[in-house]
Amino acid sequence: MTTAAIEPPAGAPADGADTRVPGRWLILAVLCLAQVTVVLDNTVLTVAIPVLTTELAASTADVQWMINAYALVQCGLLLSAGSAADRYGRRRMLLAGLVLFGLGSLAAGLAQSGGQLIAARAGMGIGGALLVTATLAVAMQVFDDAERSRAIGLWAAASALGFAAGPPFGGLVLAHLPWGAIFLVNVPIVLVCLVAAWVLVPESRQPAGGRLDLGGVLLSTAGLTGVVYAIIAGPEHGWLATPVLGAAVAGVLLLAAFVVWERRTADPMLDMHFFRNPRFVGAVSGVVLITFGATGALFLLTQHLQFVRGYPAWEAGLRMMPFALSIVLLNVGGVAARVIRRLGLAWSIALGMTLLAGGLTLITHAPSDGYGVLLPGLLVMGAGCAVANPAIVEAVMSAIPPEKAGAGAGVDGTMTEVGSSLGIAVLGAILNARFAALLPAALAGAGSFPAALAAARSESERAIVSDSFRSALETGQTVGALAVFAGGCVAAALLLRAERAD
Repeated sequence: MTTAAIEPPAGAPADGADTRVPGRWLILAVLCLAQVTVVLDNTVLTVAIPVLTTELAASTADVQWMINAYALVQCGLLLSAGSAADRYGRRRMLLAGLVLFGLGSLAAGLAQSGGQLIAARAGMGIGGALLVTATLAVAMQVFDDAERSRAIGLWAAASALGFAAGPPFGGLVLAHLPWGAIFLVNVPIVLVCLVAAWVLVPESRQPAGGRLDLGGVLLSTAGLTGVVYAIIAGPEHGWLATPVLGAAVAGVLLLAAFVVWERRTADPMLDMHFFRNPRFVGAVSGVVLITFGATGALFLLTQHLQFVRGYPAWEAGLRMMPFALSIVLLNVGGVAARVIRRLGLAWSIALGMTLLAGGLTLITHAPSDGYGVLLPGLLVMGAGCAVANPAIVEAVMSAIPPEKAGAGAGVDGTMTEVGSSLGIAVLGAILNARFAALLPAALAGAGSFPAALAAARSESERAIVSDSFRSALETGQTVGALAVFAGGCVAAALLLRAERAD
């Protein structure tokens, strides 16, 4: 077991000796398993809402917090978690994240009330923030330049697999076991990862970490939590509602104070000089733009499968698995890495997002509703994500010094969460606005498709509701496809401009 601090590998030395970390691919397998588990818990509860409502006597607001507490806490802590990994050791934070995530999962699985489950999910979010940043930061350290692109691709593929596997996995568990097993199954996985990481992963940290930036931690955590809360709560409560608007304003002001503080403090958790690098700015902007369109579009696609095509949530997730599996296979086979090396990061992002937009357009506007049309669309979307996702992650991580890998992972994770939340909120708002505009006057007050369907008084009205929702989904998915394409083009243009400037 190696626990001494290591310097980031930068390729083979001049004398030809192989200094690559032994067992690095086994280490990556452990990191990917942890990442799949963390991301899966973002979506696994979507199929458990009816059970939670009944068995825990949970209100609608309780259920929303059971789902959102995890993502909200995780996003608020990502910058701090990345800084902690650089300062105190990436292996150490990986182990701490596994312990916290495992304890949170155990508490969630044994929860007896809605409040207990919400608190446990928040605890899982703390561990999740450490894991999201530490897994990527460790991968950056144990792979050299020749292998890093493929390693990042596999890490990104694990994230996609976790996102798509949540609903079918949750449905499979609920079909045979109590709802608590959704969380308890994490515990043995965490134990395996904990032992493997303890034995295999070498320690690495920033050579001169400096003192803890407590002011930066408090300001960034509070600011990001406020902004993300407003994004999540806005569609339900209204963007001008006092709690939503207050959280948004407070979050923006706190983040502005964070920037001022980081510029003046001696040991900042996030070096603001990074933002003078056009490559870093282009990569970070690309993360927000791409995840905005991609996550929002995929969110609408799940609505399409459930409400238009009539699949239950777990079956809708199962039918989306070819999307995730194509990402995994193209990265495991090294195809995505070869494309990225051949085209470069900027053109790979443009190609990937064009494929993703094209696949979504095919699914949305194909004349047939059969799975024979849905499947090729999902495969084209998966091919696009297989190329674009690792390319944009590599663009962010390659724009900063290797010793700041944790901070880079924190920025990448934060921008991904912000872009994802914005995509779901904005495209969801477009869907709802279009649906409300198409409904008959007698049903105009219905707040959702199920509510409008329940309020319909005849078969003809139900048919109108269904057609209205289908049309609204087509509008939202079309806007999502355009956002995906535009985001990919803008990100590629910013990176090409930065390359020309360099």
